[in-house]
Amino acid sequence: MTTHAFPTSSFLFGGDYNPEQWPREVWAEDMELMRRAGVNTTTIGVFSWALLEPREGEYDTGWLDEVIDALDAAGVSFFLATPTASPPPWLTRAHPDALPVRPDGSRVLHGSRDTYAISSPAYRDAARRVARMLADRYGHHPRLRGWHVHNEYGTIDHGPHAAAAFRRWLQQRYGNLEALNDAWYTAFWSQHYGEWEDILPPMQTQYLHNPAQVVDFKRFCSDEMLAAYSEQVAEIRDAGSAAPVTTNLMLPTWNHLDQWRWAEQQDLISIDHYLDTTGPDGETHVAYAGDLTRSWAGGPWLLMEQNAVGIREGDRTYVKDPDRMIRNSLGYIARGSQGSLFFQWRASAAGAESWHGALVPHAGPESRGFEATVALGRMLEQIAEVAEPPAEGPLIETEVGIVWDANGWWSLETPHLPNESLDYSAEVRATHRSLWRAGIAAEFVRPDADASRYRVLAVPSLFAMDDATVAWLEDYVRSGGHLVVGAFSGIADEHQRVVLGGYPGRIRELLGVRVEEIWPLAPGETVTLSDGSTVEEWTERMTLTGAQELAAYASGDLAGLPAIARHAVGTGRSTYLSARLRQDARDDFWSRLCAAEGITPEVPDAVGTGLEVVRRRGANGDYVFCLHHGDQVLTVTGPGHDLLTDRPTDGGLVIQPGGVAVVRTSPGTTWRVHAG
Repeated sequence: MTTHAFPTSSFLFGGDYNPEQWPREVWAEDMELMRRAGVNTTTIGVFSWALLEPREGEYDTGWLDEVIDALDAAGVSFFLATPTASPPPWLTRAHPDALPVRPDGSRVLHGSRDTYAISSPAYRDAARRVARMLADRYGHHPRLRGWHVHNEYGTIDHGPHAAAAFRRWLQQRYGNLEALNDAWYTAFWSQHYGEWEDILPPMQTQYLHNPAQVVDFKRFCSDEMLAAYSEQVAEIRDAGSAAPVTTNLMLPTWNHLDQWRWAEQQDLISIDHYLDTTGPDGETHVAYAGDLTRSWAGGPWLLMEQNAVGIREGDRTYVKDPDRMIRNSLGYIARGSQGSLFFQWRASAAGAESWHGALVPHAGPESRGFEATVALGRMLEQIAEVAEPPAEGPLIETEVGIVWDANGWWSLETPHLPNESLDYSAEVRATHRSLWRAGIAAEFVRPDADASRYRVLAVPSLFAMDDATVAWLEDYVRSGGHLVVGAFSGIADEHQRVVLGGYPGRIRELLGVRVEEIWPLAPGETVTLSDGSTVEEWTERMTLTGAQELAAYASGDLAGLPAIARHAVGTGRSTYLSARLRQDARDDFWSRLCAAEGITPEVPDAVGTGLEVVRRRGANGDYVFCLHHGDQVLTVTGPGHDLLTDRPTDGGLVIQPGGVAVVRTSPGTTWRVHAG
């Protein structure tokens, strides 16, 4: 896709704006409040299809014209969404085959959002038409920041249209049934296919699904949704609109997209991100989202949604403190976001998400929530110079890469693994969390990417590996890198076929080990290693075939056998962890490993104080973000100028608990932190 320029002279601030939910007198108040808060960007039209096209082929844009005129007069720009995540009632009444089908064969009915069958011709046609109508009418508007295509792609359909499209996808992937039967290992349980028409999506069945079929269907769904997205983009471009195009990816506990492939088709990578805990681990979640999205983007990205005043955990929504909202917002920006947008501008008075947080809460502007909105808007204006990226090189210098692969996630979700408590996202996040706690900058890497700049490359979990990934890892190590591999990785090929002769069969020689048996631990059971580490959930009976033992099992059934091993290969080395380290042990492991590799925190004094320090590079220098999550007063000292207080920092900058600082400095500067 041709890259379309995105403005970098300031940070975007605002969020989803849904004026159609309110009478026009509220619109006037909205404009005044946006000016007061410094809002410069809204996203409009996300869930407006039923109003924009009240009957098939009949469009009503008068109300949207009024909204855009009001925003223009207030000096506020907008992302225009294509509303295709929420089809109108008439579409699914006229075309019931455009409704998604669950694995049990039941059809989902209209009454919520995301009720679309992605492969339905009627749905795809209607989506293209409404996208083209919007592009023809608004595609050249001077206030148009960009296109927000669809919303949070991810509805999975198992209906007849999906089945037919899945078969076409399989024919293109495998060419013939002989190759598919071999890849899917269909000799097991009499699953051999003699006709393409016999192949279905993984519907509800008597017992366990074929793992290869499950993963291929997930690959297909990602590709099918990407095709639907690309069709809308084509309509926008055919209408002559040159504004950047994005779609808001999600970072929840589910994953339906191959983000690396999707990133190639977008002008700007954007995400929605919501904290999943009220505890201090929420700050590591912000860092995880920022590092992961910056990695997908290869540079600046955009936070399209977050919650201003709430954190949903379990069956409750807890209050997010205003200081935390500001720290989180700056945390995303420190890691490359070009703005801080929210869902939504004004809290809804009714509807399914009326208790979702907003920049203007139910209490209105006379509230501490809106006061924090105003304060954040002022801060983003004060640090506007940070938004311009460096002319060359990365936004954040990193020496540790973490392998991220959607196929790895999907493979670990296949049925009946030795211990189904292993979770891909949890393993990757646990490793990133350890590095965050050690103050070590990290980013994520796709298999087969250039990894030469990383001293250490972590593979927390990668059950299945194709030939290209294996060759890539081997080349990295032989060229001098240090590869760290977590348990139960390299077990199978990309078709989920286990490599025989001992685990991890795909990379046994690279690791210099051979695992004979997998020994899952019972829930709550732990085992101690010889270096004092505690492990949980997973252990393996391992022998060394060239590697050197770093730690052995000191308790349990495997006592005396090696647990962690290191192997020299070429000019590099590999380390294999046959057990799942408990988080505190994982923290210690990564802290020691990085120290041994000469990888140091940005500010060593800050580690353990609650002060998060991130250095973001810009066109006018480096910017050190100090985000204080701790409970004691700290003084930060170093050469620079704090943009928020407009003060030099050479003599020390006092940061209160919950406080923040953004310091312009020069590359290579040294910083100190002390209490008081």
